[in-house]
Amino acid sequence: MYRWRIVALLFFATTINYIDRQVIGILAPMLEKELGWTELDYGIIITSFQVAYALGLLFVGAIIDRVGVRKGYAWAMVIWSVAGMFHAVARSVVAFSVARFSLALGESANFPAAIKAVAEWFPKKERAFATGLFNSGASIGAIVSPLLVPFLALHFGWYWAFIVTGSLGLMWLIFWVPVYRQPQQNPKVSAEELQHILSSDEKEESPEQIRWSHLFQIKATWIICLIRFMTDPVWWFLLYWLPKFLHRQFGIDMQHIGLPLIVVYLSASFGGIFGGWLSSLLIKMGKSIDFSRKTTFLVAALCITPIFFCTQTGSVWLAIALISLATAAHGAYSAIIFTVASDMYPKKAVASMTELSSLAAAVGGIIFSMAVGFILEKTENYYLIFGYASSAYLLAWIIMKVFIPKIEPLKEI
Repeated sequence: MYRWRIVALLFFATTINYIDRQVIGILAPMLEKELGWTELDYGIIITSFQVAYALGLLFVGAIIDRVGVRKGYAWAMVIWSVAGMFHAVARSVVAFSVARFSLALGESANFPAAIKAVAEWFPKKERAFATGLFNSGASIGAIVSPLLVPFLALHFGWYWAFIVTGSLGLMWLIFWVPVYRQPQQNPKVSAEELQHILSSDEKEESPEQIRWSHLFQIKATWIICLIRFMTDPVWWFLLYWLPKFLHRQFGIDMQHIGLPLIVVYLSASFGGIFGGWLSSLLIKMGKSIDFSRKTTFLVAALCITPIFFCTQTGSVWLAIALISLATAAHGAYSAIIFTVASDMYPKKAVASMTELSSLAAAVGGIIFSMAVGFILEKTENYYLIFGYASSAYLLAWIIMKVFIPKIEPLKEI
């Protein structure tokens, strides 16, 4: 089926997205030693990425809704690939901050574009699974990075890690540009598959774009944004600070960081696929979309709560097991929270809604990153940080349960 080729392209784009953003986290101990960074310096560099990510999300979804997934995704990939390679010439905190800022502007388009592509190519009953598949690329990217980056840095210099990983996106474009079209415009899509894709399509929509002001008048918009504001910063923390946490807590250096990170992020990949599969399975069993999404979300939230105890153990592999369970659960949660947007909002608003919720997540990440840098500078321990991580998802589930009584297409749009 041709639609699964589209998922494969989205998967690889998301993999590259996370490889490019993960490089600096793996190199952080080396760069801190070579360039003399403090915890606050590192926090500023990470925050510059999240500020630009938030700014990009102010307009990227609307651009994708207007110009389409094919062109929007292609230009975003060019921007973030060039910015990724620009890190190789940076030497100061300011230069790295500029590089991270530029990288984030391009990367901010990834999820709005990918979610819109899924909405265009899949009926509702398959969207959670398709989203889980492409979103697992985030975890695969985080797995590939600890295999590739230390090798490049230790054998050729840290700057080559940025050059090689940045070039991957330009290679992806060779496949994306000739392959992607909307299903109705793609001659390689059979009539049977096209009918399947459109089987749960909304009624004919007005071509008029949905304004943000209209989205903000809908209660569900605020709730989804609040949930991502609360939870996504935990993933960002694990992405950027986990190598530093393992180095400080257990003395794991760059030569030995690969296997622990692979276990952690491979778990997230399996979790994302499992979350999408579980939700889709419940629907096939006759359960409602509301029940299926919220049940999967609850399972994920409960699996994240034990992560606090990784700060209390002296066993590195027990800590890795607890963190891996949490990242698997986050993957499952991500498959659900992204799919909820396409469950409730019409296709013409999906990218804009995903953009707004990702903006909320980025703002949460900005606040959390600065707080993490400050907390570590002052306390030199991770208790407060992991304490928040263990409770955020369960609280977010309660908020969804209370304020979105039923996940269903909105009548307001």
